[in-house]
Amino acid sequence: MAQDLKKLFEKERKERKYSMKSGHEDRFMDRLDKELPLNTKRNYRFWFSMAASIVVLFGLGIYFITQSGNIAQDPDTPDTNVVNVNTEKENEIPISLGDLSPDLKKIEDYYVASINLQLSELEFNDDNKALVDAYMEQLAELDGEYNRLNQELNELGPNDDTISALINNLQLRLQLLQKLKTKLNQLKSSKNEQESSYSI
Repeated sequence: MAQDLKKLFEKERKERKYSMKSGHEDRFMDRLDKELPLNTKRNYRFWFSMAASIVVLFGLGIYFITQSGNIAQDPDTPDTNVVNVNTEKENEIPISLGDLSPDLKKIEDYYVASINLQLSELEFNDDNKALVDAYMEQLAELDGEYNRLNQELNELGPNDDTISALINNLQLRLQLLQKLKTKLNQLKSSKNEQESSYSI
């Protein structure tokens, strides 16, 4: 009883010939077109994307042409080469310690904020003017050194020695201001003690 179904269907297919009614395919295609019309939006998208690509390529071409025009100068004209070197140096943005990494920016911001806080808390008067001026001269020297180190950082590029020197400079300035604040407090307390001893 067990018959192979595949053989059974093949045998039936050979015995019977099935034919479709005439025009069946045309009717099917008409019905298909009614249900699923051709997508004309796709054509617009294609042309729009092509136009956008051409605009982008055109823009990039103009950019590279203008950039190569600035670089490719006639080497026989020394005046233009000197001018180009000077304008390039003017357009360079100096690098600071905070530009190198987020961690160094945090360190720099911390020290700069602390230094500014210490400076804002200082009390100046005629009695401590000489002491404050002496410390301010040392701060000015450290600030000049910091600017020189920043210039070195821009000329030679970042290296461990320059970065360490910049951080040490900020630390020294903060320590110097803390010492000044301590000395001013000592000066103020000794002045208060002298005034209280005179009043007794």
